[in-house]
Amino acid sequence: MADEPLDPRASADDTILQQQYLRALSSFEGIVLSQIDVKNKLGDRLNYSIRAGLIILSVIAFSILILLLTLSSQITRISHVVGAMNTHFSAISLRMDEITKDLGSMEIQVAQLGPMAGITASMRDEIAAISASTGDIENSMLSIGQQMAGTRTNVEGIAVTMNAMNGEVQAMSAEMHRMAKPARTLNRMFPFP
Repeated sequence: MADEPLDPRASADDTILQQQYLRALSSFEGIVLSQIDVKNKLGDRLNYSIRAGLIILSVIAFSILILLLTLSSQITRISHVVGAMNTHFSAISLRMDEITKDLGSMEIQVAQLGPMAGITASMRDEIAAISASTGDIENSMLSIGQQMAGTRTNVEGIAVTMNAMNGEVQAMSAEMHRMAKPARTLNRMFPFP
């Protein structure tokens, strides 16, 4: 059973009950309208947040696209530069081979100075037998022989050094070719005009 009101006069009066009912209904309507207003504001904020997030994501995507395009163009440039360097190193290697051949020819010619030293010694004996006044010429020939031997030693040292330099340049050329391989592979994977 429902509890009876404490004041039967207040509940008995229909006008008071009607006013209380209207006030309660008005309060309920105000509460519902305020909740709807809050929900609308929250919905608007959520829509603004979603739009801002989409704009930010669009900007990030555009930035990533620009970065990828820039990176691809830089990779193409690096590949071209490495290819040009490889070509230059190949040309240097060929020129070093030519220099090595020339130094070998010079070494052969300098090696022929040995027999010339023997001929010079025999000429010195003959000149000593001819005249004692040719002593100055004999000393000059000895000096020439010593200088030729020193020259031969120097040229042999140059030939050894040039052979070592040729080996180093060929190794550098092979290393540059190896270093350019990833760039060429990436260029094959993502070809750009």
